[in-house]
Amino acid sequence: MQKKFNIAIVGGGVVGLATAYQLQTNFPDLNIVIFEKEKKLAFHQSGRNSGVIHSGLYYKPGSLKAKNCVKGRKQLIHFAKKRNVNFDICGKIVVATNDQDALRLEKLKINGEKNGLKGLKLLTPSQFKKIEPNVEGIKALWVPESGIIDYQQLTEKLAESIKSINTKTDIITNCKVLDYKDSNIKTSKGDFYANHIIFCGGLFSDRLALKDKFALDMQIVGFRGDYYRLSDSAKSKVNNLVYPVPNSKFPFLGVHFTRMTNGNVECGPNAVFTFKREGYCKTSFSFKDSFQALKFSGTHKLFINHWKFGLNEYKRAFSKSLFLKELQKMIPSLNKNDIVKGRTGVRAIALGSDGKIIDDFSIVRNKKNIHVLNAPSPAATACLAIGEKIMEEAKKHFKIL
Repeated sequence: MQKKFNIAIVGGGVVGLATAYQLQTNFPDLNIVIFEKEKKLAFHQSGRNSGVIHSGLYYKPGSLKAKNCVKGRKQLIHFAKKRNVNFDICGKIVVATNDQDALRLEKLKINGEKNGLKGLKLLTPSQFKKIEPNVEGIKALWVPESGIIDYQQLTEKLAESIKSINTKTDIITNCKVLDYKDSNIKTSKGDFYANHIIFCGGLFSDRLALKDKFALDMQIVGFRGDYYRLSDSAKSKVNNLVYPVPNSKFPFLGVHFTRMTNGNVECGPNAVFTFKREGYCKTSFSFKDSFQALKFSGTHKLFINHWKFGLNEYKRAFSKSLFLKELQKMIPSLNKNDIVKGRTGVRAIALGSDGKIIDDFSIVRNKKNIHVLNAPSPAATACLAIGEKIMEEAKKHFKIL
């Protein structure tokens, strides 16, 4: 196994692989190593998200999220076509069930148009029922550029593409980065050497930055998302994607319906504080993760400011009836037998010490390295645009010729 590389990438999720792909495509002679601590790529956030290709509807115009989502979506579709990744630009509806949400829907349309989205349309119930006959509401927004994709498959295809460009580049799974100093990287599979490191650590981005002696005024706090799925007999109640109007105070889009590329229809996720960063069970617990999160001033302020939201989410996490009640706001005909317990994921939420959620992407330099400190949704959709941005940063910061 080769031990010396030009660049090491820590994290084998979709952002890490997209970054490697952009670097390798533009600089084919670079020798790159990617470290992934799990047995397979995209094991955590990348492989456990809702599988949606986001359009760019929600994000603040001019933000990194908005720019990279729209640009990245186009790059993603181009790559998926070229490499035969399962995807479908099926469109979605965002449903207003009350007058207040109907007003928000109009603002959402304006926001999406500012971000360059095409074909956005406000629909009456008789119009949106032609798309989703089982959905009830007073108004809906049609978003034709949204879709679905298999992000696990995408990550694997990125890995294949990288290896086909440069056979000396290495992707090492089941290999945890333990420590690093200067060019020396200690891992569970021995020592490696790289001139520069790009950290795409997701749920552990803050800890990796602290090891690199980076002064932080933020911390990653994990929020678990539980999914149900529609039973085989109920799958026909949803054709593609059905979303509620989001609450602008939170970075969560609410419990929604998503047709997956395998034909299943998922319902969810909720958003509850987790006592373990990679804890996918309701009872998962890590003393280190819990202590670090709960002693952080930003966590205290978040809980104080939004205790009611948090309490409602927790109730729903332990009650199928309450989860169903939320789903019935958009599809009242659903009953308890129509939803079956599904998978779970954990989101990395970047919190400032003031208790405010850091909403935009954050990519920073530190010494000889680059850190992706915050890459929340729509990072999967935007992965190739984010990878391109990191590549441009690396080109300047690492002096790649």
